[in-house]
Amino acid sequence: MPPGSGSWASGALCCLATLRSEARLERAPAHLSRPETLRPVHAVKPQPAVVVAPAAALAERWKAHCVAAARAAAAERGRYALAVPGGSVAERFLPVLVASDMDWFGVELFFCDERCVPPESPDSNFGTVSRLLVGSLTDHAPRVHRMEGENPDPARAARDYGDALRLMLGAPPVLDMVLLGVGEDGHVASLFPGRPSLATLDSVVLVEDAAPKPPARRLTLSLGVLAGAREVVVAAFGRSKAAALADALRDPVSALPLALVLRRAARASVLIDEEAASGLGR
Repeated sequence: MPPGSGSWASGALCCLATLRSEARLERAPAHLSRPETLRPVHAVKPQPAVVVAPAAALAERWKAHCVAAARAAAAERGRYALAVPGGSVAERFLPVLVASDMDWFGVELFFCDERCVPPESPDSNFGTVSRLLVGSLTDHAPRVHRMEGENPDPARAARDYGDALRLMLGAPPVLDMVLLGVGEDGHVASLFPGRPSLATLDSVVLVEDAAPKPPARRLTLSLGVLAGAREVVVAAFGRSKAAALADALRDPVSALPLALVLRRAARASVLIDEEAASGLGR
């Protein structure tokens, strides 16, 4: 089966659920062996595929899936445009790519969001990604497109990043894959519940001036760009994310940013551990 077809789950590995009004989840036995290379899910819009497994297993499956998706994109379009987050998802999912057989030469690495801080700040997503991934690659490295969080004119930084995305990926820009984490409040990237940025669909990159968690000023890809990717992969770990995940996945009119992205995405998958899935039922 060629890359770009098939599913995240190989054999009996982990759950794949199509969520409607009631979530149906099958969980992976702990003793299962490492799967074969995984291929992108073709989920029925707007219902995402949901995988529940231990965090380490999810990271391995993400690695295999990402490498396969990159090969397919490179063969079809000559490059693989990947947008990554910071936070716990970066900590768990990016280091496993270092030892993968990814062909980094054709990878264009973008950012889902950035805090308005210098790149050397511990709050910088660019700094996190450099530490966890880019700085550890000894041969070819991806072409990194960072958001200039330190720019004293955030609006200008947002316009410049939007222009770079359009120049490389078209208008509107279409990323091959977006990897997202989830906040306890259901935010993704730096799109927070109830903020005006959620209603701004015609911009590429936005400035968030009043994020509810510090630092308050951030740059973020818009809802339209995130959801417009060829594939959206959301990952979350821990019981603190359970309520937001349950709301986004079970309420068809949920206004959480996570729910808005998943409903708009053409292809979406949600990778969560048992604790994060605890609100979805058996």
